[in-house]
Amino acid sequence: MCQTTNPSYYTAQVLQAAARYWDEKDADGVKLEKAKLQTMVESYIESNNTCALATGTGDYVRCTPIEYSYHDGCFWMFSEGGKKFIGLAENTNVCLAIYDKYEGFSKLHGVQVMGKAELIEPFSEPYLAHAEYKNISSAFLRKLKSPMHLICVHPTRIDCLFSDFKELGGNARQTLTLDEA
Repeated sequence: MCQTTNPSYYTAQVLQAAARYWDEKDADGVKLEKAKLQTMVESYIESNNTCALATGTGDYVRCTPIEYSYHDGCFWMFSEGGKKFIGLAENTNVCLAIYDKYEGFSKLHGVQVMGKAELIEPFSEPYLAHAEYKNISSAFLRKLKSPMHLICVHPTRIDCLFSDFKELGGNARQTLTLDEA
């Protein structure tokens, strides 16, 4: 068990100050032009296929590694099921993270995506369109004992940490705010 020397140190004020740290530090930072930032972020997202998807409700939180596809401005994930659906049943707010292995400050790449999850009805038009996108036949999906679930995450905010941004004259940390789905 972790031990602390001063359990009363973490007051609400200390925690609130810690939560504001990057907002305050980045407030005067050099921002990249939104279109350039969005292009770089989407290129990074499309070059990967696995994320950590966090769902939760009340005092229950689950973070699940899961394969995704990114198209039409959304993250799409087929899933057989699992504990992530406990949170999704009551809370559509999700967060997902995609990141590279840490190899030093000059090679940082990672994003945290906040968004709204939507469960797509099995065999509906968007469900079948995504299956086709993934080259999964509808006949295969229909033969499964239990239908695959399809989660679509509509991103609303993407916090990025790319060392490459510095080479473009911007801060390494950037935030891309997207329209609500």
